[in-house]
Amino acid sequence: MSKLTKETRAGLHSATRLVHAGRNPEDQYGFVNTPIYRGSTVLFPTMASLKDRDIPYTYGTKGTPTIRALEDAWTELCNAEGTVLAPTGLAAITLALMTAVKSGDHLLVTDSAYGPTRHFCDTVLTRMGVETSYFDPQVGAAIETLFRPNTTAVLVEAPGSQSFEMQDVPAISEIAHKHGACVIMDNTWATPLFFPPHERGVDLAIEAGTKYLSGHSDLMMGLVSANKTWFRRLRQTFDAFAMCAGPEDAFLCLRGLRSMKLRLMEAQKQGLELARWFEARPEVKEVLHPALPSHPGHDIWKRDFLGASGLFSIILNPVSETAVAAMLDGLELFGMGYSWGGFESLVIPFDCSTYRTATTWAPGGPALRFQVGLEDMADITADLDRGFARLRAVG
Repeated sequence: MSKLTKETRAGLHSATRLVHAGRNPEDQYGFVNTPIYRGSTVLFPTMASLKDRDIPYTYGTKGTPTIRALEDAWTELCNAEGTVLAPTGLAAITLALMTAVKSGDHLLVTDSAYGPTRHFCDTVLTRMGVETSYFDPQVGAAIETLFRPNTTAVLVEAPGSQSFEMQDVPAISEIAHKHGACVIMDNTWATPLFFPPHERGVDLAIEAGTKYLSGHSDLMMGLVSANKTWFRRLRQTFDAFAMCAGPEDAFLCLRGLRSMKLRLMEAQKQGLELARWFEARPEVKEVLHPALPSHPGHDIWKRDFLGASGLFSIILNPVSETAVAAMLDGLELFGMGYSWGGFESLVIPFDCSTYRTATTWAPGGPALRFQVGLEDMADITADLDRGFARLRAVG
């Protein structure tokens, strides 16, 4: 039975905290894991209690012990004031945005943001009367020139979705706070283990728990952690929406939490090994991996990040779409799918030029994003080597 308190865990390393955070065996008859609590109705012992709502749980939308366990664990891991859960990563993004903006506001969003984030800004927020401007992800402190009197929030994502530009999050945060704006960050690529968001100036940090927190491609989950300044407003927005995550998904995320650092360390090792392998390939024009010294944003990654995950992209030398299809269609270990963070390897072709507005995407060749799984690297590279042979045969 764990004897560690939250206060004593604060001085321990992240791997130890991951094992112990968000579980209290002494409160669950000695069982190691918090069980799944399902339900909507909670009974109050007296009329006075009902009136005062003085019990820990009052209704299913307000949380359960399973939900609270994951919220508490993630809050501790992020060094945040509090966390709320959402049923998907995109739901977490929209919840954070709805917390920070209102009609008449101006929002700044990185041009390299996750595609569905842009869609929400350009549709729902536009209908609400919020204007969104996109900025060059490499703008740094020069973002100050883009601020208006009604700019209330800045959304960053480092590295950028698909194209992997790095952002100077501390510099952007300093400028945003100078203007009284909220800094929102999609931190799914690094997780709090490799990028502590609130220590770098982020107010609302988003995680798609669907990815590395789950680790097994079998659930959907979103989390938003907040600092002391923003948590009350975040919680109020969450309560207004009742955007509840499923109890089984929360339970599985708690299970994934315990091994997340081990899986991230392996993803980092596998990803870097494959990225270096790609750098030596004659078919590859460029590798977009922030942890490589060849990456334009490597110095920022080295300064601000504690590690790298297993997701990155490459740019091929010019070849036909038919050649790319021949390469990808015949791969045996790489599935083609839009998620990542699981145990299996994935690949997708992509083209950012269709939606960029503040920057120009012209990489000079077809672009592929890779999620490196837990397969043996010799098997992975052999599969890709055969793929490159098919690509060259078509040309």
